[in-house]
Amino acid sequence: MPAQPLFDMSGIDLNQVAVTPEEIGRLNPQCGHMRHLDHVIWHSPDYTRILGVKNVRPDEFWVPGHIPGRPLLPGVLMIEAAAQLASVLYRYRTRESRFLAFTRVDDTSFRAQVVPGDRLLLLAKEEKFQPRRFVSRVQGIVDDQIAFEATITGMVVNDQQGRGAVA
Repeated sequence: MPAQPLFDMSGIDLNQVAVTPEEIGRLNPQCGHMRHLDHVIWHSPDYTRILGVKNVRPDEFWVPGHIPGRPLLPGVLMIEAAAQLASVLYRYRTRESRFLAFTRVDDTSFRAQVVPGDRLLLLAKEEKFQPRRFVSRVQGIVDDQIAFEATITGMVVNDQQGRGAVA
């Protein structure tokens, strides 16, 4: 059976920007080559669903080596982008600012190739929520085709080094 999107996007303007790159930078510490979430398009009022975007650029660090002559966005970077989106969702819901660790990836499936020039829509839907821990179902969609899906778990970690938040 073909996978279905986590939620209906038909009423969402896919060109809007609900959370800017600057705001994402205040919420998540990833920067430079490790920031894989360009902006958030939409989130539900109760912060249980969110839609973001990663524009896959031809100048990204992985393009020359993965795979030469046929660059494919590595699956681990798709998961990282989705984890960054899930972190934004959690932070908006909790206003938590401590270190946020990415602790598990389960039920992962890669269904389509993602290449430079693609607009990767990222969806996250809260599955479980606790003040210190969350589980989100995530997907990536390119041209109406689900490229990947997974379940991501994250949790707040007491940070003694003051590093901020990470996905």
